[in-house]
Amino acid sequence: MYAIVDIETTGGYADHHRITEIAIYHHDGLQITDHYHTLLNPGRKIPQFITGLTGITSRMVEEAPAFETVAEEIMSWLKDKIFVAHNAHFDFSFLKKEFEGVGINWQTKKLCTVRLSRKIIPGLESYSLGRLAESLGIKIPDRHRAGGDAQATARIFSLLLQRDQDGVIAKALKRNSGETILPPNLPKVEFDRLPAKAGVYYFSDAHGQIIYVGKALNIKKRIAGHFTGEAREWNRSNIRNEIHHVTYELTGSELIALILESQEIRRLWPKYNLAQKYKVEEWCIYDYEDRNGYLRFCVNLIRKGTKPLITFSSKGDAWNFLWEKVKAFDLCPKLSGLQLAKGLCFSHQSGACKGACQGVESAKKYNKRTQKAIDSFFEAGESVAIIGSGRMSGEKSLVLIENGSYIGFGFVPKEESINSIDLARNFIKPSKDNRVVQNLVNSYLQNPRGAEVVAF
Repeated sequence: MYAIVDIETTGGYADHHRITEIAIYHHDGLQITDHYHTLLNPGRKIPQFITGLTGITSRMVEEAPAFETVAEEIMSWLKDKIFVAHNAHFDFSFLKKEFEGVGINWQTKKLCTVRLSRKIIPGLESYSLGRLAESLGIKIPDRHRAGGDAQATARIFSLLLQRDQDGVIAKALKRNSGETILPPNLPKVEFDRLPAKAGVYYFSDAHGQIIYVGKALNIKKRIAGHFTGEAREWNRSNIRNEIHHVTYELTGSELIALILESQEIRRLWPKYNLAQKYKVEEWCIYDYEDRNGYLRFCVNLIRKGTKPLITFSSKGDAWNFLWEKVKAFDLCPKLSGLQLAKGLCFSHQSGACKGACQGVESAKKYNKRTQKAIDSFFEAGESVAIIGSGRMSGEKSLVLIENGSYIGFGFVPKEESINSIDLARNFIKPSKDNRVVQNLVNSYLQNPRGAEVVAF
């Protein structure tokens, strides 16, 4: 037995919005056998644009029951039924969230009529509910209302059952088929071909426009993770519904994946890469003079209009770098912002700090060493190759840094020994350095994550 469901809501994703209407049609595999419908009071105002789409106003639901009041009744209509909906993930995610709110753990098999229609009735221009119903000669009596849309979905499902000559529905119901977690327009065959390797992946829309770029140590696992119930930002229907295809480029190493992702986002400017488009979290080291005349350091997020000494992609990497300078130049961890305890710093007890934190060492003497440390920030950096895993078993990856600046990345045969910078250049595809890439490299040099760093 199938429960064919449609809901209306106050917005596009389950974490922040509520259900305003639900309709359920029972189907025995041959025909509709019964149906249920109710408005629901979401406990909040219904936005005007939602009212414009559905016709449901806040006044209409004032006297309607809250979900928790009818949760058991709704569950009785869904229990022991296969859940069916047009874009099933959307409806299922809202219902699951509502049930969780009243302490009901609901799990069931699911079918999506968008995905089923693409396989059983291929070649249509659009698989939206309205366009699909129109192409099948099904009239929707009350479009964008739960009752009318659920009834149309039930009639579409009847036709899919009749036309399913290849057992598409039975295959979709198999345990762990993965069909229902995927975006409705993403072919499962493309997901199945994804590798469990490091690289960069691209989501594109129906017109081939790339709308998101991501990176992963395991591309297939990462992409699957986007679409589970735990990935809140990816359950927003707008991005899910726009994803039609996925492609990828293997990188072998995590560092190259990070670099390539950053470069591709700035080359393509995908609409859903908001984080890197508008705000990149950068940590840096600042220097300043305190009221006693001591030159000091602090690790902080970079602030607009300031001039940091050096930047990193994480706070931990900035701290590690500064600790190395503190040790190399016998500086005080407390004056370097690395210890917050009152009184003398911990290092003074071991003799590593000469007591500048309590005025035991004069500012003039201490500042000479501090300035040498600062000068070392700006010395020409090392020329090194960061050698990591390759895209396949017979190669290794190579990131080249020359005089502290990023030059590019490439791949070399596994048996090749990289013993000079001239040899390394032969395998590199040069690319532009920028602050984001330099931060990634600075951070990676502080923590190579198992990669080999070869100095020239």
